[in-house]
Amino acid sequence: MARSIWTGALSFGLVSVPVGLYTATSEHEVRFHQFEEGTTSRIRYKRVNEDTGEEVPHERIVRGAEVEDGRWVVLTDEELDSVAPGRSRTIDITDFVDAAEIDPVHYQKSYYLAPTDETAAKPYALLVAALTKAQRIAVATFVMRGKQYLAAVRPSGDVLVLETMYFADEVRDPAEVLDDVPKMASPRSKDVQMAIDLIEAMSGPWEPERYTDTYTERVEELIAAKREDREVVTEDEPDRGGEVVDLVAALRASLDAAKGRRGGGSAGGSGSGGKAGGKQADLSGASKQELYARAQELELPGRSSMTRDELAAAVAEAEGSRRAG
Repeated sequence: MARSIWTGALSFGLVSVPVGLYTATSEHEVRFHQFEEGTTSRIRYKRVNEDTGEEVPHERIVRGAEVEDGRWVVLTDEELDSVAPGRSRTIDITDFVDAAEIDPVHYQKSYYLAPTDETAAKPYALLVAALTKAQRIAVATFVMRGKQYLAAVRPSGDVLVLETMYFADEVRDPAEVLDDVPKMASPRSKDVQMAIDLIEAMSGPWEPERYTDTYTERVEELIAAKREDREVVTEDEPDRGGEVVDLVAALRASLDAAKGRRGGGSAGGSGSGGKAGGKQADLSGASKQELYARAQELELPGRSSMTRDELAAAVAEAEGSRRAG
């Protein structure tokens, strides 16, 4: 059974809902350790005094902040505790805003909120229904593990999702980051319409399961191969980063390819380029990501290490065999 990482109450107006906070996401990257080359000896790091080179025990380490060049202010744990946020157990909703008003750059990490007992179920369901119907997101603040957070609380189906957010002064201005902030050009209306047509041709429902971490899969396959003393040969995609392209020509070619992929839609459709009449779909315009998604649906082995052309050939063969069967 999942354990909450925080428990308290979600408060709006005079309503208080006992809730627990649960982590909504988990990363699946492969974690590596470091070894000395040619050995199985792990590399370990120590905290050392940069002047003496001697290791410093944990209990002798204090924290400090630089206030001027070469000057530091050391702070004790007691001093930091005196200004830390209180141990509040309340998520205080202060405002309700339109979801579109929050730039996604403010979002940090997602958590699920769930009622902690039967008495909380009714007010919890009420807030979910109200937020859904009003199409609003609740803005709140709360304290967790000694740190104060800004948060957005939104409905997702029958549950509430809490997104921790960056405060306004934590979001950097593009002018501070980019050497040359792009200036809005004035493209021709014809080119804009062609770009819109391409967007429409490539548009579809959001299906998160279509997108996979192919790099992690390839690393895992590499580890498995090394374990079995097998060699894995991979082929890099050609680097096209330095090519100068004709924007209009590229848009037109992309649009034609997208229309070709979507032409007939499902089997029996009236468009060309689809699977109508049992003909094999044209994969020439499909991206590697699209081909990989289809290969995953077909459960093709070794797909993570295939090039785009190899994926296209394997998908075409598998789909042809499936139709023939």
